[in-house]
Amino acid sequence: MSPPPRLLRRLLVDPVFLLLAAVLAALLACVIGVARVLAPLTPRRRVLRLARFGLAYLRLDVWLLFSAMALWLRRPLHRGTRSGARWTEAHCRLLRRALHRLLIVSESTVGFRIEVDPAEPPQTTPDQPLIVLARHAGPGDSFALVWLVLDRLGRTPRVVLKDVLLWDPGLDVVLTRLAGCFLSSRSGAGDDNTDRVADLAAGLGPGDALLLFPEGGNWTPSRHRRAVRRLLRAGRRRAARRAAARPRVLPPRPAGTAAVLGTRPDADVVVVAHAGLDRLTDPGRVWRALPLTATPMRVHWWRVPSDEVPADADEVAGWLDAEWDRVARWVAPTGT
Repeated sequence: MSPPPRLLRRLLVDPVFLLLAAVLAALLACVIGVARVLAPLTPRRRVLRLARFGLAYLRLDVWLLFSAMALWLRRPLHRGTRSGARWTEAHCRLLRRALHRLLIVSESTVGFRIEVDPAEPPQTTPDQPLIVLARHAGPGDSFALVWLVLDRLGRTPRVVLKDVLLWDPGLDVVLTRLAGCFLSSRSGAGDDNTDRVADLAAGLGPGDALLLFPEGGNWTPSRHRRAVRRLLRAGRRRAARRAAARPRVLPPRPAGTAAVLGTRPDADVVVVAHAGLDRLTDPGRVWRALPLTATPMRVHWWRVPSDEVPADADEVAGWLDAEWDRVARWVAPTGT
């Protein structure tokens, strides 16, 4: 279901969310109380872990929404270049703090953690924008990747995400103010989406990083099978064979990446492969895996300098496919 326009979200969705959050928080507090009593009978304490995580997430989301409101009330009356930069920096600090808290809570409740290899981020050109192309697989990976852009790369994230996330008021407000691009998943929106991504790339500043998921969706085995069948129906047998040989990643869709690289040939590219969360493809697997101490999100990333990245749309497709070969080779040894 597509979210309503921004004004309706602020006037209707956000207040309703605060009421629902209060009700859900009360229910989760009751669940936590019962789960603590029953903890000796449940060694892995799955219900307790999930309830504590859910309550913490609600609190963070409400905190993020009120903090964004406070920033809005204190916003500069006259927005010049300097005040606009301060506005962006304030929201980056707010988002970084929220995501850092979320990661701490995730580890203490459900055992989630991130392992980055190499630990040092790729060295990029500081006075040029950055394009981050990431695999999309597993619950919550986009939160972790935005945190990596903010914390490890030290960049302002300009994120391309599905518009369903606009139903989350805290993320909606902060990422919208950071010029996030929320794409519609409705049928026939492809050209409009590509144009919007290109417009976002055109407005990137030296300290910005555009985070894009070329696969267009979260990897699951069923989505991979559908992608291969789609290529076969389109008569693209060679592409279908290549996709079938890479069962752990979805075939990348080059249109959005080509639009971005064609618009910003001056930008370096960082490609991000990750594994671990992709094992959690349905609620049953998440439940059985709790706590996630044995299933960290393992991240591997590398830089492609701007002078090695093609800007021509026809060349981008082959280049992106080759980079995704490298992603697939790194992901494959980790198992499923």
